[in-house]
Order: sequence, then C-alpha cells, then structure tokens
Amino acid sequence: MTQTRFTSILAGIAGLFLLAALSLNLYAQAQHSPSDVVREFYKAMREHRFKDAWAMTVYKPAVDSLSADEMNDLQPFFEAQAAPVPAQIQIDSEKISGNTAQVFVQLPPSDASPQITSKPVDLLNVGGVWLIGSEAEQANVKKAGNRYFLDAMIDINEDNMGEVLKRLVGMEAVFAQAHGGAFGEVKALVEAGLMSDDMFEPRASGYNFHLTVNGKTFIATAEPTRYGRTGKLSFWMDQTGAIKSADNGGKPVQAK
Repeated sequence: MTQTRFTSILAGIAGLFLLAALSLNLYAQAQHSPSDVVREFYKAMREHRFKDAWAMTVYKPAVDSLSADEMNDLQPFFEAQAAPVPAQIQIDSEKISGNTAQVFVQLPPSDASPQITSKPVDLLNVGGVWLIGSEAEQANVKKAGNRYFLDAMIDINEDNMGEVLKRLVGMEAVFAQAHGGAFGEVKALVEAGLMSDDMFEPRASGYNFHLTVNGKTFIATAEPTRYGRTGKLSFWMDQTGAIKSADNGGKPVQAK
C-alpha cells in the first residue's frame, strides 16, 4: 500500500468521523428535553425574540408567513404575553407519556395569586422534537393559518375596548359629582386621577379613541387603528352607557 493511498484512507475515515460527529451534534440539538424547550421558550419571550419563541411551539406555522408589517402590529400583543414571564424560570418536574409531556413551571406570587403556584405546560413530540402546545392547539393553528395571532389580538382588543368604555361611564359619573354634573375630557379625567394617561393609547389598545364632551352629555367613539389587523368592530357610547358596535370597515359608528 502506497503512502498516498494510506493517507487517502485516513482522510476518508476522518471524514466519516466528522460526519458522524456532526450528525450526533444535530441529533443532540433536536433532542432537547421538554424542560429544556420550556426554559428556552420563556427566555426568548423575555428577550422579545418572539419568532424564535414561537418556533419552539405548535404555533410556529402561525408566525412563519407573517410579514414584517404584521409582526409589528402584533408586537404589543406579544409584549403583553411576555410581561408576566419571571426573570428566573424554575421547573418543578416533568412527565412524559409517549408523544406528550407536561412540564410544571413554578410561578412567583402575584396580585392574582399571592402564593407560589405550579403551572403545567403541555408539549408534543413532533418528528423527534418537543414543541410546546397540545394536539387541540395544533389543530386550531392549522385551521387558522397566519390569521391565528391576528384574530386572537382582534378578539382581545375588541373585548378590552368594550370593558374600557364601561369603566369610562363610572369615571365620568365620579367626575360629574365633583363638577356640578358636568363631564370631563380625557385630560381632565387624567388630572383628576380617574384614569391613566395611556389608557387609550392607540399602539397598545389597537384603537383610535375620541371623547366629545358637551357639558352634561358626552359621546365616546373608537375605531381600529388598522382595520382587520388590530380590530374589526367600531364602537359608539353616550353618557347613558349604551354601547353600540358594528363591523363597518373601520368607519365610525353613527348614532341612530
């Protein structure tokens, strides 16, 4: 056997070892445990790397085809979901059963729950990779496609606007009691300490809000900042607290 042939064989063996090592490395990366995936997901959410975070879940198809513009619209929605994520994630335990798993995450005390609680996170094994989510969630995402998060945000924004308008009636009633029955503009309500100055902030609420006060009457209206992206319903309310809403292409609701 010549030296050249011997060297060639050694190079081939080295190449095989390198290929095997790379394959094992990729396999190891793909075989993150359910607890590993949960930790990495929460870390990405906390760092606002939302596409990276959702790529570890069954919701990945819902963000893959979103445009940069749509991701920008969804930013406040994702930020609100990331806000409660604690700085440190503590895993209590994990249970694996076939292609499903549950990881129990310890949550710190909060206003809603003054005691430490443990929250289960569901995972699925898809093609050898653990993804956060359940089969039901996976089916819903498949059905909705890239509208999944957009429609979820629209539902939340519309519900929030309805609730905010109801609260506005109470704020105006308190203000009127102290001002001879006259209602207050937004600035006056903020200065009176009845509402925060960002309560109707368009970027966060997804709505352009308008309050028109005329002494002892007022009219409040709200339209989506981007129809079909941040909301579909437009709202109208007067001092009686009667709320009207309609999907009219983002145009204001008219009183009848």
